[in-house]
Amino acid sequence: MPLFMDVHTIDGGVSVNDVAVAHAKDLSTKGAYNVEYQRYWADEDAGKIFCLVETPDTQAANTVHCEAHGLVADEIFAVSEHA
Repeated sequence: MPLFMDVHTIDGGVSVNDVAVAHAKDLSTKGAYNVEYQRYWADEDAGKIFCLVETPDTQAANTVHCEAHGLVADEIFAVSEHA
């Protein structure tokens, strides 16, 4: 399945605790859309959240975010993993 990195920008910063809550909501919503969230990272001061996701397409990933908590990604990039 294709791999993507999505990027969220939250004006004013974001707490890692709020990101963890949103991620848990993604995990409880993802099953209906064949989406697998692998990992996430947060830059609290910059208000940046990065989600690594396996998904059939970007729309499915955005649908999960929208239904789970309403925070859709500002950008989504196709990526490939390398060691």
